[in-house]
Amino acid sequence: MVNQKEQTKGVIKQAEEQALRTEAGTPERVVDPLAELLGRAQNAYAAYIEAQKEVARAYKERQLQGEKAYKEAEKRANNTYEEATEQALRAREKAEQQAEEAYQKAREKAMQLYQDSIRQASEVRMETVEHAWKACKESTEQAWEIFQGEKGEKLEKKRPEIVRL
Repeated sequence: MVNQKEQTKGVIKQAEEQALRTEAGTPERVVDPLAELLGRAQNAYAAYIEAQKEVARAYKERQLQGEKAYKEAEKRANNTYEEATEQALRAREKAEQQAEEAYQKAREKAMQLYQDSIRQASEVRMETVEHAWKACKESTEQAWEIFQGEKGEKLEKKRPEIVRL
């Protein structure tokens, strides 16, 4: 701004010196109202040009400030986005881990239930087989007793031995 004022003063001084040189060529100094108006007009024009430059600089400064504000807002938005993305990733990983743990627990429980059921079924099978074997053995012994009672001891020697499987 100080530099602009100095430039404006320099332009005015040059205009005055030029006017003086033109007048110096004339022996007497005559004040010409047109020359004075022309000088004032030149000064006004120089001031106008200088004001235009200042307005242009102000607009440029305003534009730079707007761009700076935009970049800061964009940076904040990017940071917020990155934080939200990282938080979502952590939440997903935690949910996956919890789901995996729940799956493993359910799988272990299912395996335990399966083994318990197999064990119980095996016990029931063994009890049923033993009961059936007992019933078969008793039935066979009763049949032999009935048969021996009618035929005597001869047939007892030929009685087959039942082997438990």
